[in-house]
Amino acid sequence: MKTQQSLAPITSVIEELARIGKTKDGGVTRLLYTPVWFQAQQTIHQLFKQHGFAPFYDDIGNVYGRVEGTNQEEPVVLTGSHIDTVVNGGKYDGAYGVLASLLAVSELVHTHGQPKRTIDVVSFCEEEGSRFPLNFWGSGNLTGIHQDKNDRETKDTNGKSFYDEMNEYGFGLGHYQNPLRHDLGHFVELHIEQGSILEDAGESLGIVKGIVGQKRFIFTVTGESNHAGTTPMNKRRDAMDTATTLVQKLIQAGHSMDDSFVATVGQFNVLPNTPNVIPGQITFTLDIRHPHSETLDVYHERIYSFVNELGSSDIAVSVQQYSDVSPVSMSEDLTTLAYDYAQQSNLKSRYMYSGAGHDAQILGSAIPTCLLFVPSVKGISHSPHEYTKQEDLQVGLDALKHVLYQLAYE
Repeated sequence: MKTQQSLAPITSVIEELARIGKTKDGGVTRLLYTPVWFQAQQTIHQLFKQHGFAPFYDDIGNVYGRVEGTNQEEPVVLTGSHIDTVVNGGKYDGAYGVLASLLAVSELVHTHGQPKRTIDVVSFCEEEGSRFPLNFWGSGNLTGIHQDKNDRETKDTNGKSFYDEMNEYGFGLGHYQNPLRHDLGHFVELHIEQGSILEDAGESLGIVKGIVGQKRFIFTVTGESNHAGTTPMNKRRDAMDTATTLVQKLIQAGHSMDDSFVATVGQFNVLPNTPNVIPGQITFTLDIRHPHSETLDVYHERIYSFVNELGSSDIAVSVQQYSDVSPVSMSEDLTTLAYDYAQQSNLKSRYMYSGAGHDAQILGSAIPTCLLFVPSVKGISHSPHEYTKQEDLQVGLDALKHVLYQLAYE
């Protein structure tokens, strides 16, 4: 297969999309159901039209670009990623996979014409879980894992209702097609590594064998707000005192697990968050990850023992789990296909596991799925300093194109 696209298009479209939600220090913030998020999805919709795809939304805000196949009875080949970001994140995370898929499919159609099997390029509405206490909203609705969840009471940290914000942009009202799909045959996702394994080894392509499982929790510690100057230490119901003790126990327990286990307290909210008032309530998040469900379950049990240990009549401690994603293996046939391509192309590559969650993790539990990585410079991600070299971006695009050709044309 000939490569007709130069390096410039993938870098230029990434830079163009990064202008939407650009922060003052060069990062990107695009949170679910915000004006900049909607502008980004509209931009992707327009790019699909410009490249001759048939664009369409579903009812939660995923946007697709379709190239019809000659045999419409066969399952659809899906490729893409997400366009939402963490706060002040990088321009490559997620967006690269969407835009590379767009260019790869465009090149395939230009070179080979109409595929045998329909190809959908998807820009998932949400993956990160950065605004609301949920994640994989896009791929989770596509596969049905969010179908039985009641998110009517879900709010962001500013108290804005999840469903009100979704409805603001015309989604969740039945105006678009149901996000649940049963017509998919394969999913292929291209992503930056977000770690330093490939760069440290001097390799240009990672073929992911599996993705770690992850669980996310919200802890609430409730005491009583009172005057900081007039309340004796032995009379206090200080939520901060208990919360910090709990955080230390959670982190120390993480250190006691094996080297593949990670635990992160990432978001901390204090009420009333005033210098001269004893905190009355603390909420914070915990994210845990590991390649094996059994290890996650062991740690999960320790969480409840800590909650029971620290709760009392003076201080209430509770925990709510809001995400539970099992470890998942990628398709052996597809990983072999990608590895053989790398060998034939003399690319330095490796099989590897992903410590970060991806939409491929959700799709991989439902259909044969392939996840490909390209190097991240210094392993930096979720940061304005996130960067991948042009030549590596192109290596990933070419590998993606090869896998999609095999799935949609052969």
